[in-house]
Amino acid sequence: MTTGHSFHSTFFILRSVLTCYFLFITTSYAASDPHLTLDYYAQSCPTVFDIVRKEMECAVLSDPRNAALMVRLHFHDCFVQGCDGSVLLDDTITLKGEKKASANIHSLKGFKLIDRIKNMLESECPGVVSCADILTIAARDAVILVGGPYWDVPLGRKDSVTASYELATTNLPTPDENLLSIISKFLYQGLSVTDVVALSGAHTIGMARCQNFRARIYGDYEATSDKNPISESHLSSFRSICPPIAGGDDNITAMDYETPNLFDNSYYHLLLRGEGLLNSDQALYSSVLGIETRELVKKYAADAIAFFQQFSDSMVKMGNITNAESFVTGEVRRNCGFVNT
Repeated sequence: MTTGHSFHSTFFILRSVLTCYFLFITTSYAASDPHLTLDYYAQSCPTVFDIVRKEMECAVLSDPRNAALMVRLHFHDCFVQGCDGSVLLDDTITLKGEKKASANIHSLKGFKLIDRIKNMLESECPGVVSCADILTIAARDAVILVGGPYWDVPLGRKDSVTASYELATTNLPTPDENLLSIISKFLYQGLSVTDVVALSGAHTIGMARCQNFRARIYGDYEATSDKNPISESHLSSFRSICPPIAGGDDNITAMDYETPNLFDNSYYHLLLRGEGLLNSDQALYSSVLGIETRELVKKYAADAIAFFQQFSDSMVKMGNITNAESFVTGEVRRNCGFVNT
């Protein structure tokens, strides 16, 4: 048996084990839910889409980075207790929120934008539209406003009355995490390897902190890239932004330096050239375990329409990860940062 054949066999066995294991332990949170419908607010708040869109248009026009902030906020919400608005809750004497968890404390912004949308909706339709639904619609509109695809958003989520600092620490993928660990976290949510690659494409917009890409640019960036003058120039630029040891942790740069404010498939072209900014991104193409992910990267780099279609499908699937408990104990918060009293 050749080494390559043995490796392929080992990988598929390991992936099968991971799939079975995580499907077995995934109970409360799964990427589908019959409670959600496309016309949930058709009678109770028919202007919900218009209100969210207008606020998002203003926000993205004033700063295109607001688009990425909404998508990231939605992702971080759905991976902890399902898409229930728990990420929006502030700390109180009786509740420890998720905002200060290691994966969130420096990377999540946009809370004031959600609050602004919520205030507009409370004036129009008091006590009707959940914060979890607002965040889901806002993420969709954010993508559209920077050139990305449209998709219909199933609605009807309730806002949780709890949050989980612990799950925010363990459930969310990190920038330096290995590929199999990232895949396992997606499988735990009922998402697939295809969803991993498609949703990672959201990094075609948005910024990354030096702390999150330092290991990459002082690690294997040169090994994965072509070492041509262009890639060497970009590496020099990254290193000027992010010093190797101390300081500059909060310095930022675009994850897609080609079209940082446009939602397109150029992110995948960067991966093909070995120039992904985060270790977790480049692993999709360069990891020895990335047999399936590598082919998907190639596919989306070659076919932007295929990427847009799969990204839309994967966003709906992620948005359908619901917290079953929230439909029993949940509510529609009046203020997204606090449980109703």
